[in-house]
Parts: sequence; C-alpha cells; structure tokens
Amino acid sequence: MQKITKWAVALSTAALLGGCGDTVTEQAIFGGGAGAAASHVTKGDLLTGALVGAVGNVAYCQTYPSRC
Repeated sequence: MQKITKWAVALSTAALLGGCGDTVTEQAIFGGGAGAAASHVTKGDLLTGALVGAVGNVAYCQTYPSRC
C-alpha cells in the first residue's frame, strides 16, 4: 500500500509542476524535471520518475493544449 501512495504522490506532483511548455521538447523537459523531483522526494528511481513525468506532461499538454 505504501508503494501505491508514493506513486500517487509522485504522479500528482509531476502533474502539478509539469504543466507548462510551448513545444513538445519543452513539455518533455519540464515534465521530466518534475517527475525526477517527485521521485527524489519519495525516494524512488530518478530515471523512472523523469520518464513518467516527461511522458505524462507531453500527453496531457497534447490532449489539452489550452490548459498548458
């Protein structure tokens, strides 16, 4: 259960911090940074957090461009 809570916190933090960038590259960089930061806080794997953050931010911003 604690592992699920850590992932929920990490993903929520990445979503809140990563919602910016005008191009796909910027969106990936900002999302990756937010994901890595969330992973660091939750003592998770930084590369996995960066990958999840980057993919999540790009997917969100491409789906809802008016919110980015």
